[in-house]
Amino acid sequence: MFRILLLLFAGACAGYFGRRSAFVRRTASGMQITVCALLFVFGASLGSDKGLIADFGRFGGHALLIAVLGVAGSLLAAAAARRFFWGKGGRP
Repeated sequence: MFRILLLLFAGACAGYFGRRSAFVRRTASGMQITVCALLFVFGASLGSDKGLIADFGRFGGHALLIAVLGVAGSLLAAAAARRFFWGKGGRP
């Protein structure tokens, strides 16, 4: 796990210091394609796990509840931050 966080931090630093480079600007579309491919492969590996699919009914409801509450909390936090930083109008 530490290795993953270290690579993430190194990539963020490389992007920050090389942000004016044409190479870094050209990698944006490739990055989007890569993330989509990774999500597809992750979904395919989850879908092929028979144990996970068999137990989906048992913990699927809990996962849905956690996801809905997470989204609701994010929306409330965004609304509070908007009101706190930009007042009632919502514009800076």
